[in-house]
Amino acid sequence: MKKGKIIILSAPSGTGKSTIISRLMQHPELKLEFSISATSRSPRGNEKHGKDYYFLSLEEFEQKVAQGHFVEWEEVYAGTKYGTLVDEVDRIINSGNNLIMDIDVKGALNVKKKYGSEAMTIFILPPSLKELEARLRARATDSEESLMKRIAKAGYEMEFAGKFDFQVVNDNLDRAVEEVEKHIRDFA
Repeated sequence: MKKGKIIILSAPSGTGKSTIISRLMQHPELKLEFSISATSRSPRGNEKHGKDYYFLSLEEFEQKVAQGHFVEWEEVYAGTKYGTLVDEVDRIINSGNNLIMDIDVKGALNVKKKYGSEAMTIFILPPSLKELEARLRARATDSEESLMKRIAKAGYEMEFAGKFDFQVVNDNLDRAVEEVEKHIRDFA
């Protein structure tokens, strides 16, 4: 059986990355599968271990980090860590499926460094920071302070775009989906 590949998408918040991924997931011939992330937080609601997340205690999480069991990980909030386990990546690509990852820029570059030619990185760009700000304002989900933090973070993240294999500008959603899909077909 042919081994799957790793496809990594990164983008600032509000760029349309989740929508692009959800459209791509509607194409079974791409054989895309999401990895299940590990987290040090407790399950919420009906979340199940091994389905929604791999729930680990903070001690277990840190032990796995020290032992090199993570491809990438991040402390998102103080004491709350999220990451992708090497075993989870191997499970998916060894099944012949292509792993699609939606992770931050640093995590994306770490995965690419570890897997080399088996991984492809795609950075989704907004048409401009001004347009991104307009999109985020239209969502009406953030306070002004939170919005300004997101814009600043977006500017920082966009500085990494040139380190990715491909950059796709999402100025037209259908065209952006087509472009990302073409990169996946050419790669996988």
